[in-house]
Amino acid sequence: MAKASWASTTPSSGSGNGTVNVGASTHTGRSQRQTSLTYKASGVTDISQAVTQEAKAEYVSIDNISVGKGGGSVTVTGKSNSSKLKFTLGTGAVVATLPTNYSAGGASTANDVAITGDPGTTAEYNFSITLTAAANTTTAARSQTLTVTATGGQSAQSTLSQAAGDPTLSVSPASITLTAAGTPVSVTVTSNTNWTVE
Repeated sequence: MAKASWASTTPSSGSGNGTVNVGASTHTGRSQRQTSLTYKASGVTDISQAVTQEAKAEYVSIDNISVGKGGGSVTVTGKSNSSKLKFTLGTGAVVATLPTNYSAGGASTANDVAITGDPGTTAEYNFSITLTAAANTTTAARSQTLTVTATGGQSAQSTLSQAAGDPTLSVSPASITLTAAGTPVSVTVTSNTNWTVE
């Protein structure tokens, strides 16, 4: 086995007694990886040395995101090395819809289904999921939580923040006629904020 590109030796040659520092690039996969080094010198048998790099613990991380008051599609991104991810909406006032699929390592993957090829075994991958949020019809900013859970139970939470909607006010009917006796007529007021009649 030739030395893998992730392994490094400093120095790579010498004379007489010496010390070689063996290092490696950061490993983000959840399975350990192996390679071998071959020490050579003229007139002697080559010496092979096994090198093993420990795996990174299974993990998942996700970013926070915001959406405008008008709602629409918003994409949340993150990283993981898990073999499967499960997305769930938590408590919150933003009316959002989860899609059936999300993207893991550039490939479309169903929610809570094993990722084809299991890329996380060798390296972390980027993932993204696109939510659809309804317009905010209130005058208060609001939020919603999105939780992503890895196969091993590790989880991360994203906060979806939405800007406050515009104040609205309408009355029906647009005009009224009162009797000579002044009998009250009901007018329907529709609003999402405080109002007065003057």
